[in-house]
Amino acid sequence: MKLLSRLIIALAICLVAIPTLVTPGQVNADIDSIVLHPTKGTIGTEVYITGDSDDSNDYWVYYQLDDDDWVQVLDDGDFDFDEWEPGAYDYDTEKFEIPESTGGKHKISICNDDPNNPDDDDIDDCEEQSKEFTVEPQIEVTAVAGDTIHDPEDAEGPMGTEVEMKGNGFGAGEDIDIYFDGYAVELVDDIEADDNGTWEGTFIVPEASQATHDITAGGADTDEDDVTAVPFYVLPGISVSPVEGSLDDAITVTGSGFNEDEINIEILFDNVMVTSGIEADEYGYWEASFQVPEAAEGLHEVSADGQYTKKRDIAAREFTVLSKVALSPTSGHVGTVLTVTGSGFPASTPVTVSYDGVTKGTGTTTASGSLSGITFEATHTQSTHVVNHPVIVTHDSTTVSFEFTMESDPPPIPTLDSPLNTIRIGFVGQVTPTFTWAEVTDPSGVSYTFEMGTGPDFAQVLISEAGLTETSYTLTEMEALDYGTYYWKVKAIDGALNVGEWCSPYSFKSGFMPFWAFIASAVGAAVVIAVLVFFFVRRRRMLYYD
Repeated sequence: MKLLSRLIIALAICLVAIPTLVTPGQVNADIDSIVLHPTKGTIGTEVYITGDSDDSNDYWVYYQLDDDDWVQVLDDGDFDFDEWEPGAYDYDTEKFEIPESTGGKHKISICNDDPNNPDDDDIDDCEEQSKEFTVEPQIEVTAVAGDTIHDPEDAEGPMGTEVEMKGNGFGAGEDIDIYFDGYAVELVDDIEADDNGTWEGTFIVPEASQATHDITAGGADTDEDDVTAVPFYVLPGISVSPVEGSLDDAITVTGSGFNEDEINIEILFDNVMVTSGIEADEYGYWEASFQVPEAAEGLHEVSADGQYTKKRDIAAREFTVLSKVALSPTSGHVGTVLTVTGSGFPASTPVTVSYDGVTKGTGTTTASGSLSGITFEATHTQSTHVVNHPVIVTHDSTTVSFEFTMESDPPPIPTLDSPLNTIRIGFVGQVTPTFTWAEVTDPSGVSYTFEMGTGPDFAQVLISEAGLTETSYTLTEMEALDYGTYYWKVKAIDGALNVGEWCSPYSFKSGFMPFWAFIASAVGAAVVIAVLVFFFVRRRRMLYYD
């Protein structure tokens, strides 16, 4: 009997000890019946836990960001089993929001110790009480054309609009594509999700009809079909390329959001039609071009008007007219007539044109900013040849510079006429011959330089005359030549001071003998004649007396 009673007492003690072995290292087995509400959703989804327990301890709830990183979402002040009863729940204190994390399944664990920043072992102790929550990807439009969107219904704009978006619940480091009605669109910059699967990016609204269209996103880890689409309403609109230009430049205008196959579409420049007869395609898209009309410098409006889509329904685009100045021609010779014309100037504005720093003409622009021709002749006033000559067009405080290129071709080599080569001139020197040569022509005009020397190398130059405009030069009495041999040559210089080459020199001889020899010969001859006369007279006298 004693043995039986002892066995009964031991069995009772064991039964009492069993609950003590379970706590506090584990949560009561009844906790296995906890339920998450809901079990899937996007970042920010509110979650609460239901279940029952006869344990009165406080508990902490943790959310698994990844395999090694957990975050506390409820502490002991917000989560207490004392309040748990089947079907009972305190909605004010016992719910939490899903934190920013990647898409897919994440564990939610309950701990019954006090791990303020639990290490891996503490979380491992909670694995038996873990439930899974599936994070779903989501996207939203945050701004359109730089304006913040507070209501998804406000997301609208025409083709070409920049739309800013953000997403979360995607894969860590995932490259993101944005889709418009299932087609990938042009991104302003590449988009990559961060370590928590969150991203921001901007895309360009493609051509589309005037209607509501679906925007989705996806990547290597996230199928776009798993992302709830957000709406975007495409408005009728136009785009202009380029957005600035000058008179007669070709400008391309594209339109979208017009009615299907809409006809009689016109492009307007400052409300004046510049092209018409445009027809949209089945998607309400069209493209046409026009040339910049005559208009003053500054901002102008480009708009469109169609059979059904009216100008008032479309946001006009700004186009900047730039001034355009032309110099014609840009190269030539002295005396070339230059003309300066322009467009896109400020209206009714004085314009001044200068050449080589000298004012050559003035004018006033028209009401549409055009400048009629200001003409003047090209000159060359420098002392040596200059190739580039500045032409400055000035209006208000603005200057436009050009360069006129002066021709650099030297004039031809003159051909010598007279005196002929190696000829003898005069008898005893002191001659003043006239030198002539053939005329040389050049577009810039020609002058000549004449030189005469005593040798073929012109080491000693006796006469040098520049700037001759005639094709001849006559020696003066002061330049009369003594007996001897002389050489002469000529070169041409044009009005732009391009210097031609010297011609091959000619030579000539002045006189048959020196002047002193001529005097001596004359004296000798006089003496001989006197002697002959003397003897002749004497002989006659002698014959007379005989």
